Amino acid sequence: MRPYNMDYLNIQKHTLTHYFQRMALDERLLPTHISLFMALFYFCNSQAPETPFQVSRPKLMRFSRIKSIATYHKNINELTTYGYIEYKPSWHPQRCSTVKLII
Repeated sequence: MRPYNMDYLNIQKHTLTHYFQRMALDERLLPTHISLFMALFYFCNSQAPETPFQVSRPKLMRFSRIKSIATYHKNINELTTYGYIEYKPSWHPQRCSTVKLII
């Protein structure tokens, strides 16, 4: 990982500053990972992003502009493996999956 001066990036201090800093330094992440994470952030409770929330795959795919279900699953699993989120799939067509952003 290449060290960056976060002041140089002009990242505003707010609830998810830690995530943005990690993502800026994490060379494993592709644009689809970042897009999917931003979609997750959009659907979470911005006042308490560390609380679990429910969201559906079609909504996340639409918001993040991911077209392939395989790419979606690969990226959601990698975000879990890399320690950005906790993900519990529902496997039920009418129920949403549960996601928690790891602070």
